[in-house]
Amino acid sequence: MRLTILGCCGSIPGPDQAASGYLLEADGFRLGLDLGNGTLARLQTVCDPFELNALVLSHLHPDHCADFSALTVLRRYHPNPPYDPRRHRLPVHAPAEAPTRLANAYAPHEAERQETDLSDVFDFRTLSPEPRRIGPFTVTPVPVLHPTESFGVRITYGDVSFAYTGDTGLCAALDELADGVDVLLCEASWTSGPDRPEGLHLSGTQAGELAARARVGRLLLTHIPPWSDGDAILAEAEAAFDGPTERVTQGAVYEF
Repeated sequence: MRLTILGCCGSIPGPDQAASGYLLEADGFRLGLDLGNGTLARLQTVCDPFELNALVLSHLHPDHCADFSALTVLRRYHPNPPYDPRRHRLPVHAPAEAPTRLANAYAPHEAERQETDLSDVFDFRTLSPEPRRIGPFTVTPVPVLHPTESFGVRITYGDVSFAYTGDTGLCAALDELADGVDVLLCEASWTSGPDRPEGLHLSGTQAGELAARARVGRLLLTHIPPWSDGDAILAEAEAAFDGPTERVTQGAVYEF
């Protein structure tokens, strides 16, 4: 697998930094994981967005899906697309409310009502806990703990395994998600503290402890907001997990 970090800022984009978005590739197949603020611009530095073969949205908060509206414009109105996007709709694996909520984000006004059905260029497929085949990947969505319906995803390709937590608070499902994976891409939005709300995000310590319990091969930290101390979050994770650990950066590429 080849993982490209399109954006990794948590909650909002940062200065010259996109929010959450990742590209996973194998056998020439390109799978997008989230498409937050600024990530479509970053994707265009890697490949033509028409070359995306499928997209997974972990949940529907804007920092993970805001650029879906821009992708809609591209697929509907590009004057010279490489193929007919209405004959080859992009599969979008997302929470159940995605068709409605993303349509409302794209065209919320009465005058645009005829524009709010996005199924002309997208093939929406509802996420559920059952494994599914997406190109060469076996993808298992795992419901996690967040204020809106949210999923982590466990992805295998041959003998290689990868997990992405999406946004989540501490929950038992994370151990199932991360169990023994070669690479864990884990959100870590803040340092530990007694004032941190439950059921929202993970601390650096919690991310490191998860990696240790799950016996992962490598821990990659992401979704660090611009106002958080990324160095302190990384230090917490490294104190809890003695395996390879790093804070991802926009544009970084990992092969495993």
